[in-house]
Parts: sequence; structure tokens; C-alpha cells
Amino acid sequence: MKIAAVIGSNRKNSYNLKLAEYVQKTFKDRLDVEIVRVNDLPFYNEDIELTPDQSVLDFRAKIAGADAVLWVTPEYNYSIPGVLKNALDWLSRGDRVMIGKPSWIMGASMGLLGTVRAQEHLRDILFSPGVSSVLLPGNEVYVGLVHEKIDKDGNLHHEPTIEFLNVVVNNFINWHGKLHKN
Repeated sequence: MKIAAVIGSNRKNSYNLKLAEYVQKTFKDRLDVEIVRVNDLPFYNEDIELTPDQSVLDFRAKIAGADAVLWVTPEYNYSIPGVLKNALDWLSRGDRVMIGKPSWIMGASMGLLGTVRAQEHLRDILFSPGVSSVLLPGNEVYVGLVHEKIDKDGNLHHEPTIEFLNVVVNNFINWHGKLHKN
């Protein structure tokens, strides 16, 4: 199964990037995860909506070509980062490649609650008419205190988090399979 893992951070050493890389590496026998960065997307502008930059076309093509999207987001000021909102705006206009596409969400932060508030906002956006994604229910991944769970080399070493990610990935694969049987 081909997964586009959209990283909601443009930070070079993002914990959310490291979380996505963990999923990419650990589940490579079951998932083909492509890390998709949003760093180079121009600000969404209705004036160029119908003639977007090549980076927008490439981004949309990666999303369109995936069987599902894994959104991996930090939390900034109780919400999703602006770069992620911008990426979603590009996906909701013009070629609406997210409509009906399965999604799941993870997020990591140094705070105790992980990315609870950001993920609430992201869910609302994913359900909006221009996006209309189908979302894996009941498998919220909020990795709080991530700086204590991932070492300096990017290795996740916190066993409860590792075990939980195993459960969520299995749940996602089973859910995705059921979606495509119907």
C-alpha cells in the first residue's frame, strides 16, 4: 500500500519527520511510505490557483498517486502549523485529489498532551467540502514529551509508544482493506 506521509513541519530536524521516518522504516514490509515535505509550496493564492507552481503540481501528484495519506503534524499555538494549512489549501482547490482518499493522523510535540488540539483542527479541515477525506476513526496518535522518546539519532526507544504505533498501523491496514472491499 502506497502512503504519502505529509510532514506538517518545515523544521530540518523535526520530531514529526522522525516519527514518519520511524513508520517508513519499521513498516516497510507492509507499507510503501513516501515522505512528503511541504517546505517549497508557495502561499496559496486564488490569483494563481489555476496555474500553480510546479511544486504544487508535484505535491498534488504525490497525494493523488497514494492509496492513503498519513498526516504527521506538530502543534503550534493550539493548532496546525501554517505550512500544513497552506498545503491543505492547495489540495482543496483546483484538482481536489483528497476527496474520498483515506487519511490517518499522528503528531509529536515536546508538550505533555502531544498534538491533541492540532489534530482536532486537522480533522475539521480533512472533513471540509474541498478536502472530504475519509479518516481512520478512534486511533489518535499523540506523542507527548517526544524529546524523551526519540534519541539524538532519531530512533524511537519508548516501548509503550512503539507498541501503540504497532496497534495503530495494524488498525489502519485492516480499516483500509475494509474500505476497499465495499
